[in-house]
Amino acid sequence: MPDFISAIDQGTTSTRFIIFDKFGHIVSSQQKEHRQIFPRPGWVEHDPIEVWEATREVMQASLEKSGLKPADLAAIGITNQRETTLIWDKTTGKPIYNAIVWQDTRTDLICADLAKEGGQDRWRGRTGLPLATYFSAPKIKWLLDNVNGARHKAEEGSLLFGNMDTWLIWNLTGIHVTDVTNASRTQLMDLNTLEWDDEILETLAIPRGILPDIRSSSEVYGISRTVFMGVPVAGDLGDQQAALFGQTCFSPGEAKNTYGTGCFMLLNTGHHAIPSQSGLLTTLAYKIGSQPATYALEGSIAITGALVQWLRDNLKMIESSSDIEPLAREVQDNGGVYFVPAFSGLFAPYWRSDARGAILGLTRYVERGHLARAVLEASAYQTREVLEAMEKDSGVKLTTLKVDGGMVFNELLMQFQADILDVPVIRPKVAETTALGAAYAAGMAVGYWQDLDALRSNWGMDKRWQPVMDAAQREKLFSKWKKAVSRTFDWVD
Repeated sequence: MPDFISAIDQGTTSTRFIIFDKFGHIVSSQQKEHRQIFPRPGWVEHDPIEVWEATREVMQASLEKSGLKPADLAAIGITNQRETTLIWDKTTGKPIYNAIVWQDTRTDLICADLAKEGGQDRWRGRTGLPLATYFSAPKIKWLLDNVNGARHKAEEGSLLFGNMDTWLIWNLTGIHVTDVTNASRTQLMDLNTLEWDDEILETLAIPRGILPDIRSSSEVYGISRTVFMGVPVAGDLGDQQAALFGQTCFSPGEAKNTYGTGCFMLLNTGHHAIPSQSGLLTTLAYKIGSQPATYALEGSIAITGALVQWLRDNLKMIESSSDIEPLAREVQDNGGVYFVPAFSGLFAPYWRSDARGAILGLTRYVERGHLARAVLEASAYQTREVLEAMEKDSGVKLTTLKVDGGMVFNELLMQFQADILDVPVIRPKVAETTALGAAYAAGMAVGYWQDLDALRSNWGMDKRWQPVMDAAQREKLFSKWKKAVSRTFDWVD
């Protein structure tokens, strides 16, 4: 058995390739950003060819950096930004249009039309998801209806659909597959049967033949025939489920929160899909080979790290994302300012596509540091809203929160998060848990790791933040946040 395992982490803003050893330690890592394309307000696209070329580049660079050969890798796992949708020609391999990113809101009219019968929860009982622009199904319909000739080609069987995991696996192996976690984010899969739902497909006029086969999250899908020829591609998890797996949240009641472009909290609910009454999503957590599927409740927040990028790229207030912490530390508090980043509407627990971003509480006292602090605090407030909904649905009172993602190295944010939640926040030694989860799934499939206990033994704590804020202050701040959120409703007609 080769000594190392690897993972592609195809994210919203960049693609990484990481090589791990058997203890889950990073041996080599390379990362490359790709363009964010904004053709119109509310539209967000990626160039799939650019993403694939970036993937090839970081794979080769990481291998060269480590001094290893492809034969030293036991398998490749894949984790990906979920819901981002593309369709390509299965003969030429060329996309018919850019990938439509999960944040994109162009399908709001499609969703509103579908909601006329049965409301926003029309298919929630089967798919675990409300009707929202977030998911893949309305994006597929938009592509078939708006790209010239697409519907005819789809019906004659010459086009393929996939989220980014399917696109990468197809380019690596020529196999057209996805896993249950990614399929559960399309709004086309029945949570109980783990199969595509024919009634939903018929309603949306999506030909079943363009859809990938649904597989488990951990099995050999195929052998790479391009980059790293001969290496099995054996793990596939949507990014947030991969982080749950990488955090070794294998028991019901264990949860993690990932701070990336958006923010996503997942709670393992075991082998039962728990319907949400509080605006959360019921989703697949993972499925290992032929073992029963494991489910999760998820709270999805659209804009967290992306708000820091917006401050950097659009307002030019900081030169790099890491500059926001020292800027926020120039002041003692938020100066009464609240920033609600509803750039793509509000996700959990509100699901309000009519909301838009707002900065409230401005006075002449406010300076750049207050705005920076309000940007960071927005992630923590939104996380508390999701946590409260999760506790209500599950009946489980969380005692600690495992965190990961790029923003967990922001000490100010992590302390404020512990304070506003009133629970300890724990960062693992390996913060790249998304890629690690994909590597774990691939390793399980090929026998690199034998069982979940072997993965649990790899997890270790790096830092723990204890809440220190006075309860009255905590509730005062959160109450103002809730008031600010309410001001963003009904902005879009």
